Amino acid sequence: MAKGLMIQGAGSNVGKSLMVAGLARAFAKRGLKVRPFKPQNMSNNAAVTVDGGEIGRAQALQALACGVDPVVDMNPVLLKPETDIGAQVILLGKRVATVPAREFSAMKPKLLAAVLESFQRLGQEADLVLVEGAGSPAEVNLRAGDIANMGFARAANCPVVLVGDIDRGGVIAQLIGTQEVLDPEDAAMIAGFAINKFRGDPTLFDDGYRLIAERTGWQRLGVVPWFADARKLPAEDALDISGSDSNGALHVACLVLSRIANFDDLDPLGLEQGVRLSMIEAGDVIPPDTDLVIIPGTKSTRGDLAFLRAQGWDVDIAAHVRRGGRVLGLCGGYQMLGRRIVDPGGLEGPAGETEGLGLLDIETVMVPDKRLTRVQARHVASGEAVSGYEIHIGRSDGPDRARPFAEVAGSPEGAISPDGRIIGSYLHGLFSDDGFRAAFLRSIGGEASGFGYDAAVEETLDKLADHLERHMSLDAMLALARPI
Repeated sequence: MAKGLMIQGAGSNVGKSLMVAGLARAFAKRGLKVRPFKPQNMSNNAAVTVDGGEIGRAQALQALACGVDPVVDMNPVLLKPETDIGAQVILLGKRVATVPAREFSAMKPKLLAAVLESFQRLGQEADLVLVEGAGSPAEVNLRAGDIANMGFARAANCPVVLVGDIDRGGVIAQLIGTQEVLDPEDAAMIAGFAINKFRGDPTLFDDGYRLIAERTGWQRLGVVPWFADARKLPAEDALDISGSDSNGALHVACLVLSRIANFDDLDPLGLEQGVRLSMIEAGDVIPPDTDLVIIPGTKSTRGDLAFLRAQGWDVDIAAHVRRGGRVLGLCGGYQMLGRRIVDPGGLEGPAGETEGLGLLDIETVMVPDKRLTRVQARHVASGEAVSGYEIHIGRSDGPDRARPFAEVAGSPEGAISPDGRIIGSYLHGLFSDDGFRAAFLRSIGGEASGFGYDAAVEETLDKLADHLERHMSLDAMLALARPI
């Protein structure tokens, strides 16, 4: 009979996603059939599943750690923020609504049944389902109708391991304080705790570790040292993306849009030793020594085009192009490169149209049918294979489509300017292919280091699993899990 165990955090960004990925790989290496599960996620960095839906990028990485393909049941409810107060609601991989945060609160009790059904289905094919919470259960103001933390744990009778982040300080208060503010029945679901992101000599925390156990009555499950190689794994949260440590000769600058989405495109570039990747934040200028500007995907193309202009980046891009620089627009960034974007139905905000950057001779019309598919393509210029995915609304067409970036099933994809320096494509994840990445970097004056990106991710997952085996009581965690 399958068992379930839930990892919750005493705060946001305590490392829950990577811990679940590492535990999944560790238990899979022990011969268990493991599946990841997150009842509710909030992220614009989505992955396309084999069953034709979309889930949070972290759950796709966790599925890889388990050695299985991602499916929509691994993340039945996904929220994709479109504004500061509203988000698109994805249920079982498909968009069902766009609602303000207050209205979503009213929806949550109705979504619990679908969440529990997904959990049960995963349990039918697994020995162990590792559940990841969202945010923190200490946010008791959000407890009514909760499906992400204790609401799910109690409905599914799933025991909880609470993780604290010692790197940010105050971990004793994080953990003990969480127990203090929880409803007693919620607090009773927590069976153990762990400390994450420790730097230095862990024996210096012995007294604090013991104090938490004495005050809470929870089982001690480990003090996990900082895992430096975490940066080699795909990040889900836009707050976690950063430039590379390399001083490579090729300078690539990526604009951090306000609704940046599907930025996993950047992960392989950030690991290339010959590439200096800079993330251009709001208020910063695009450096004049930039060789390639990337305009990434976004959840709100017209809204982020206005954001781009508000930063003065349109002026910077125009100057960059005049100097002979190159621009790559991906998905929403591709749409921005055209002459205009038309949204007659108000699919991404108020109905209307917006003048584009005019660097590609195309126009985009937003249409309600969302393209959501995994793709095998061929890069036209090099002939290299490209494995990626499409996840967008909008159809783009115009004269520059006569010079496609790639071919998908014999049909042209993307567009290139007459001088070849402006490129647009709907393909996400393209730089994961080592052959294409090397060919593309050579074409813009750079050099690839020759490392294998997929192999590097697998190696890092193995290292993370070994790291958790050394520093956590995995046998004790298995003993805490309960039948689904």
